[in-house]
Amino acid sequence: MKNKLLFILLFLFHLKMFAQIKGNVTDQNETPLPYVNIFIKNTYTGTTTNESGIYQLELDKKGTYVITFQYLGFKTINKEITIDSFPYTLDIILLEESVSLNEVVVNAEENPANEIIRKTIANREKNLNKINEFTSDFYSRGIYRLKDAPERILGQDLGDFGGGLDSTRTGVIYLSETKSEITYKRPNSFKEKIIASKVSGSDNGFSFNSASEVNFSFYQNTIEFNTSLISPISDYAFNYYRYWLEGTFYDDRNNLVNKVKVTPKRPKDRVGEGYLYIIEDDWSLYAVEFKITGEQAQIPVIETIDFKQNYSYSDTDKIWVLRSQVFDIEFGIFGIKGNGRFTAVYSNYNFQPEFDKSTFTREVVSFEKEANKKDDSFWNNIRPVPLTDEESEDYVKKDSIKEIRKSKPYLDSLDRKNNKFNLGNLFFGYTFRNSYKDWQVSLNSLLFATQYNSVQGWNSTLGLTYFKNYEEEGRWLRINSDFNYGFSDDRLRMSGAIAYKFNNFSRPILSLSGGVNASQFNEAEPISPLINTVSSLVFDNNFIKLFDKTFVQVNYSDEIFNGFRLFTSLAYEERKPLFNTRQDDDFTSNNPLLPNDFTTPAIQEHDIIKFNVTGRIRFKQDYLSYPDAKYNITNDEFPSLFLTYEGGFAASDSDLNFSQLRVRLTQDFDIANKGEFAYNLRAGTFIDSDELSFVDFQHFNGNETRIGTTNNYLNSFNLLPYYELSTDDSYFEGHIEHNFKGYILGKVPLLNKLNYNLAVGANLLATDGNQPYTEFYVGIDNLGWGKFRFLRLDYVRSYQGGFREDGIIFGLKFLGVFQ
Repeated sequence: MKNKLLFILLFLFHLKMFAQIKGNVTDQNETPLPYVNIFIKNTYTGTTTNESGIYQLELDKKGTYVITFQYLGFKTINKEITIDSFPYTLDIILLEESVSLNEVVVNAEENPANEIIRKTIANREKNLNKINEFTSDFYSRGIYRLKDAPERILGQDLGDFGGGLDSTRTGVIYLSETKSEITYKRPNSFKEKIIASKVSGSDNGFSFNSASEVNFSFYQNTIEFNTSLISPISDYAFNYYRYWLEGTFYDDRNNLVNKVKVTPKRPKDRVGEGYLYIIEDDWSLYAVEFKITGEQAQIPVIETIDFKQNYSYSDTDKIWVLRSQVFDIEFGIFGIKGNGRFTAVYSNYNFQPEFDKSTFTREVVSFEKEANKKDDSFWNNIRPVPLTDEESEDYVKKDSIKEIRKSKPYLDSLDRKNNKFNLGNLFFGYTFRNSYKDWQVSLNSLLFATQYNSVQGWNSTLGLTYFKNYEEEGRWLRINSDFNYGFSDDRLRMSGAIAYKFNNFSRPILSLSGGVNASQFNEAEPISPLINTVSSLVFDNNFIKLFDKTFVQVNYSDEIFNGFRLFTSLAYEERKPLFNTRQDDDFTSNNPLLPNDFTTPAIQEHDIIKFNVTGRIRFKQDYLSYPDAKYNITNDEFPSLFLTYEGGFAASDSDLNFSQLRVRLTQDFDIANKGEFAYNLRAGTFIDSDELSFVDFQHFNGNETRIGTTNNYLNSFNLLPYYELSTDDSYFEGHIEHNFKGYILGKVPLLNKLNYNLAVGANLLATDGNQPYTEFYVGIDNLGWGKFRFLRLDYVRSYQGGFREDGIIFGLKFLGVFQ
């Protein structure tokens, strides 16, 4: 009996696997047509052809159906068929659609496309609101390819990307699929449950191409793609685009479809070009073909991105719904060139779902249990878009070599090749790996770890790091030690740390560190050692001021619940003053309070115990729940709030004990097509603090070098001397900036060809006993050549009881790497 039941189940499953219509779609010349929309008429059951024009459409039962084949530039076909057995083969030849302009349109005095777009814009909000909520099935497939890839880049071996590259350094480097269920409610409630996920050559198999990442609507004023791109039917579209009616045609429902060509008025704006297909009278989108460049999206690595969206009409719900979308990507940088394609198919819509209060939470993406364990038979059964030969071969090849690539002999052979030591490693760094056990030991670059300051003179730091990864458990262990030797003060300082991360969900990290350092008085270290080296040796400006710190410290951080992360630290510190070891007439002393006094110490020798606890609150924080990790998404509609208590106690001199309360509020967000606005506000006060050591003052990130770096614009002052307004009392610090992202300069003739961004901002610092210090600046961002846009230039004016000074700040964004 048990065997009979098993046979029946297998038989039914076999029938289900082949309950499908399949075939090829070509044009009259037998050329395969990729990404043709195919669906059962007046239903949301559908699919598309793959790149080779092959399709398969899953059905539940036999019977008579009307199958619709819809493809831009070709006549829509509604084919009635009667299915007596599965699989059912149906090959279709599509005829080209004739797009024409009637005589009235040709002779019109006003550009007819402008009137079409005006009416589409006038109905934009109405059409957007037609879909208030829905559920649907979603399928996505993504592929990336490289062509003629170099073997090395910046001295690093690129490898063959898991067997993806052939002998010509060409091939598929990433292939993945996702099958999910999505739930949506206006204006921005979204939830996705991933039923199945697959990545070629990966045991993990958790794909990142989800519906939430491609949730684009041209009915919105802006399309979020790294930056806010202006939709060609936004309320302000006529400020950015020109339109031309290329022709009209009738679809299978006798709707008149207008084909409107869209071109940008200023190609460097956050815009694109292409075609809009718009239904006459209804003014809904029939289809979209839209191309943007990496320059327009301000993504240097991207050459172009082609968006294609296709809609179909539902007689039942009386709306045009998105059926499929395709993104074609061309990219290249540092000699690496390639392309990619992401295909998305929406089906089984339900526009009358029953939601309750528990339907939507902050969890945006979740996975069904064992979503990454589905076998080939499952995917062959549910995959709406058949694999191409290239994709099938990639799955087979990478699955066949997957075990070999994970084996100890293979990984050891790679390590023997990559672990070879040469003389250059002494200057540029060296890493020894054990790939099979997933650990490595690294030696830092002595070239970049050799600097100059007036206390130590030339000094070099030899850093050793051991890192062990426990990937499956989401844990890691890091042990590092630094050996710093100052040639002028003839002293070796050693420090080390051990840190452990417990999991990838709340990401708790515990660390223990200790040793001896020559530390900046401002623990934020606003003065780059590299910039200070150049400034000291070339311009005789020794900005870095140091004290000697012997310490032991424990740190712990953890996300207590979604949106709230706790940071704590407890440290014992023994502090001693340091003095310049090089006497130079132009150098200032190592005492920030008395720059011309070379004998008075900046601090008295003492020891103290410090405790710090900070709570970070990210309001309405969304997150992605992967089976092996949690990924947080900052909600830019709300700020992040930091609350801090810092205390010093058990000091060798009790007068040095202190308590400080701090609060910080920060946020950045887009303002429609006007650019990005950001602010960073901080306030604090000291309690029961009679006679603080200068180390424990509240210091502010100043700048006397006239060089800015990428991570400082909203956290520093451009012209303020580093320690001039340090305080042991109450204070308020504020930074605001608006980057117009081309909104202003994009409208200026000639300048609009350079793709520069105008930025304006202001900084304020108020401390007890001092007049408020303010700065106002205007800057040009995104300076550079071609893909390399790492420069910025600002003009700054400062005031304190009147005009104080002005100056030019040269922004070198790449220096943030060396901070």
